[in-house]
Amino acid sequence: MLNTLQTWWRSPPMSPLVSSLLLALLLIPGVADPSMIRDARSLSFYHTHTGQSLQVTYFFDGEYLEPALVEVRAYLSDWRNGAETDIDPQLLDILWEVQQVAGHHDTFEIISAYRSPETNEMLRANSSGVAQGSQHLLGTAIDVRLRGLDSAKLRDTAIELQRGGVGYYAESDFVHIDTGRVRTW
Repeated sequence: MLNTLQTWWRSPPMSPLVSSLLLALLLIPGVADPSMIRDARSLSFYHTHTGQSLQVTYFFDGEYLEPALVEVRAYLSDWRNGAETDIDPQLLDILWEVQQVAGHHDTFEIISAYRSPETNEMLRANSSGVAQGSQHLLGTAIDVRLRGLDSAKLRDTAIELQRGGVGYYAESDFVHIDTGRVRTW
């Protein structure tokens, strides 16, 4: 451990503030052993409609991180009108698990996440593929691609998890994932 700490301490470039904080963390009992840092879950997103990106660690050491969930709530808001709702943390877990099972940790491209009732009705009026009681209205659904992974493989991986609904839209090249009952289309 001491050799690792000495090597780390000499590695440039690191600001004095960051160096001091990391050293302080290493001195806290239990934190000095990297195996004690458990189950950090992070995701990276790119929103195809807004062009905004988000990289967020939403779960750490057995707990969801509330500031991160607030950030995700704003990021996955209805891009048409800015309306927000809480995003089911289980949805984030499914995305994270998909990455683990697929062995592919690139950025999720967001097609659609939360939809306000107004947006959902507008989409229903223009498309036969939008459900009246869509999971998107509840913050429990997301339509995504995973960069560098074929969407059919993304679909298959999500189905394998058996954690909720999975829909595959081959022509539009995206996968719908939700935390509702297990079903496929």
